[in-house]
Amino acid sequence: MLKESGVRFHPDTQAVTDTGYMGRQKLHRNTAMLKKRSKKNLLNKEDKRHNCTISTDRVPAEHVIACVKRFKIVSDRYRNRRKRFGLRFTLIAAAYNKDVMP
Repeated sequence: MLKESGVRFHPDTQAVTDTGYMGRQKLHRNTAMLKKRSKKNLLNKEDKRHNCTISTDRVPAEHVIACVKRFKIVSDRYRNRRKRFGLRFTLIAAAYNKDVMP
């Protein structure tokens, strides 16, 4: 049996995930996930196109995650006051948006 993670999606929400969330398709039917190849079963052109479109959609989100991780607020253990975590995260998001948005 698959244990559900803490994240829940509305049934109409499209979830775009990588292969780290293999069990998500069983819990949420509206999930787009990359197709994996194996040594015996190579991907056909349609599967490769499908993977390319999903990857194209995921790139902007991955860039934002990488930028937030550069500030070490989510990549390392947060050792400061918990009350200020939201404020600091909001400030990092604002700095990112100011840098990205013209």
